[in-house]
Amino acid sequence: MKNKIYIDNIAISNPDKILFPKDNITKLDVINYYLNISNLMLPLIDKRLVSVIRCHENINKEKFFKKHPTTEGENVSRFLLNDEYYFYLKNQKELIYQVQMGSIEFHTWGSKVSNIERPNLMVFDLDPDEKMSVNKLREGVSDLKYVLDSLNLKSYLKTSGGKGYHIIVPFSKKMDWEEFGDFSKNIALLLETKWSNLFTTNIRKDERKGKIFVDYLRNKKGATCVAPYSLRARDFAPISFPISWKDLEKVTPNEINISNYENYIKEVSPWNDLLPQKNK
Repeated sequence: MKNKIYIDNIAISNPDKILFPKDNITKLDVINYYLNISNLMLPLIDKRLVSVIRCHENINKEKFFKKHPTTEGENVSRFLLNDEYYFYLKNQKELIYQVQMGSIEFHTWGSKVSNIERPNLMVFDLDPDEKMSVNKLREGVSDLKYVLDSLNLKSYLKTSGGKGYHIIVPFSKKMDWEEFGDFSKNIALLLETKWSNLFTTNIRKDERKGKIFVDYLRNKKGATCVAPYSLRARDFAPISFPISWKDLEKVTPNEINISNYENYIKEVSPWNDLLPQKNK
């Protein structure tokens, strides 16, 4: 086993360590994935506070959610908020350093550090009952898109790397966090009212059998959603991967993973026209 290699002047310890035991995916495999995808991922998380899920041993051992920098603060970009430091990633080197420290999943805020009190990216996490068919789930995703279209809100789609899909809505209208959260809640309630047999806003799993839970709670200050192109710390290393709306009927929520993602990268990103908003 190699003890250490250097990538981007970062010392990578134990590159051959198996992080995904079922699939024999190593730490170096994960680092190479993020190296390959960083040009697509970094512009979409630009200046957004990041939290990470770390696995120091492997995904079957202890995991923890980290949102504050510690001793490695010099290798991230720090941001002071309410007397606490948070962090964001400015470049590939900072991203790879996080992976070296054991980070596998990356989760981001709905606002940017340049205007932290003005959220500009709304998220709807559609989480289906485990027994729901993917076709029924897709019906629900299309219903949400219909509602957003009727409100003249452009939306973007990505796989969750789990059971559901994530729908992302960029916002240019200035709202504070309370207004933003209420707006997303009202959309969720509209879905629940209009299609009561399909949607629920009830967070209790035993109360949403046969339905899709519309998780709008990620639109509160301090809440996060898994970042586009982030791996998930689950068997097969699935990816929360941006896809086009026309691919909704073709791609399942956990289909794209570290082994096949290159087959899904398109010449023009399905989120390409979202990128100009990164400096707003």
